[in-house]
Amino acid sequence: MDKQIYIIRGHTGESYDTFADRIASLSIHVLENVDPHALWYTLTRESPPRISVIPFGRKKIAAISLIKSDPSPLSWLLADASCSGAYLVEEALPVSYSQTRPEGEITPGACLLTLFSRRKGLDRKTFLDRWHNSHTPMSLRFHPLWNYNRNVVLQILTTSSERFEGIVEEQTRTRSELLNPFQFFGPPYLILQRMLMVYKDTRSFLDYGTMETYLVEEHVIKMG
Repeated sequence: MDKQIYIIRGHTGESYDTFADRIASLSIHVLENVDPHALWYTLTRESPPRISVIPFGRKKIAAISLIKSDPSPLSWLLADASCSGAYLVEEALPVSYSQTRPEGEITPGACLLTLFSRRKGLDRKTFLDRWHNSHTPMSLRFHPLWNYNRNVVLQILTTSSERFEGIVEEQTRTRSELLNPFQFFGPPYLILQRMLMVYKDTRSFLDYGTMETYLVEEHVIKMG
């Protein structure tokens, strides 16, 4: 089974409701025509807070994820002008929520979608080692994560795709656990120290200037 992720961007002037309807329609089309083993998507459903310790992007974006036996990309989805990237990825779940809710429901809580590439001058082996063996354990230790979906890009499926090397979805059980810094980073006597540690660790392996982070919600269409 191969996992693919397709990044869809919002159109200029498109409302959040219209964008959400379009992503839902694309996902249902995938379900009906591909019959994947698993299918879900995350998308921006509202404007993020204007003041936040997390540098949220303010544009509309969605990540459609599917697992299927056929490794070929979805040509009709790639032909969509708003599809900015398609990726074959290797998924890891250092921590995973219980998949007991009915298919089709919105996952409770909040989700942080992050797209990034390695820091310039860093070789891929070191990039992966720092990401997996330093940053991931730190994130799990500092943040109240309910689900951590880590995707290493193995192959960029089109020459026009944006050049990301990592795609991560981090979920908390409640919105406040993500948006309140005293819940996301810890108590007052630790928050500044932890924020600095995360910042320094992040900059040690990824290109901070091209990193994109978004406040999103997850919709599970079909569970594996």
